[in-house]
Amino acid sequence: MLAFDFFNQALPYEEFLSTYGSGGDRDRWDRSRTGIVLTAEQQKLLGTFTRKTNVLLLAGAWCGDCSAQCPVFERFREAAPVLNVRYLDRDAHPAAQAELQINGGNRVPVAVFFSEDGYEVARYGERTLAAYRRLVRNVIPDISAPGAADYPAEMVADWLREVERVQWVLRLSSRLRRLHQD
Repeated sequence: MLAFDFFNQALPYEEFLSTYGSGGDRDRWDRSRTGIVLTAEQQKLLGTFTRKTNVLLLAGAWCGDCSAQCPVFERFREAAPVLNVRYLDRDAHPAAQAELQINGGNRVPVAVFFSEDGYEVARYGERTLAAYRRLVRNVIPDISAPGAADYPAEMVADWLREVERVQWVLRLSSRLRRLHQD
């Protein structure tokens, strides 16, 4: 289980990119952020969230998958202020990197979701199903991976499903329901 201390060391979006990203890195992240548009239905769903959720994204400013996927969390945060999103540079935090390996390798982005009081709730990464389907279509063309042509929309939907799942885990937690008397 990843210590909540890593979340406390992580940085908000702007500070993360200013600290770890080059001008080109920042441009890629900002282009992705600008291109991510939530549907009215997605915004409505995010607006129903009531449990504070701390989201730690292990990332690299240089990483193409990170620049494509991580800015979606800024859009989620704008629609759901209960999401507290922070970014931790993979290379600057080797202990977190070692704890969050996937299939024996250092991967990014990896999201770790924490409750308002620092309990780990879930992990998700390094790519969404939409990203893997796209990769399969490009790398193994004789396999017909399903998926629409609108990769950004699929990727947003994949991440939103996990964020929603975590929100319901927290919202239905008997421990937190007692705490909030709801």
